[in-house]
Amino acid sequence: MKNLININKHILAVVYIMIALLSTEFFFSSCSDQELQIQKNFPFEVQVMPVSKYIANGETLEIRCRIIPVGNYSETEYFFRYFQFDGKGTLRFFNEPPFLPNDSYLLAEKEFRLYYTSESTVSQSFDIWISDNMGNEKKLTIQFSPQNAGTV
Repeated sequence: MKNLININKHILAVVYIMIALLSTEFFFSSCSDQELQIQKNFPFEVQVMPVSKYIANGETLEIRCRIIPVGNYSETEYFFRYFQFDGKGTLRFFNEPPFLPNDSYLLAEKEFRLYYTSESTVSQSFDIWISDNMGNEKKLTIQFSPQNAGTV
């Protein structure tokens, strides 16, 4: 009887050891990736402060923009380009030379101001495309009507 109890104790000890070994193997095998997964691609929105819908020839209007990403990755870079399809005018940063249509420009900050100067007396429209180095892109359409003596 004593031998039977000792055998049961040894079998039970072996079972506990096997369970401990199997659970240890399970926990270590679930962490088999050598590299920590870091999310780099975050979508974003572009917020634009209200802008006058009227502009006179030679007048300059400020367009305030803010990029609002869903998350933050320090190596994300933002770019912008524009294309004017109605009227004529120039777009620039404050005292910088005017941008060329469809050329891509690096944005140093997530908040920036663009200055549009009208060079015509007709309706003017252009698209601003903001993109990041992860392939996300947003399109803003800006439209101005000509300002004349009857327009307030």
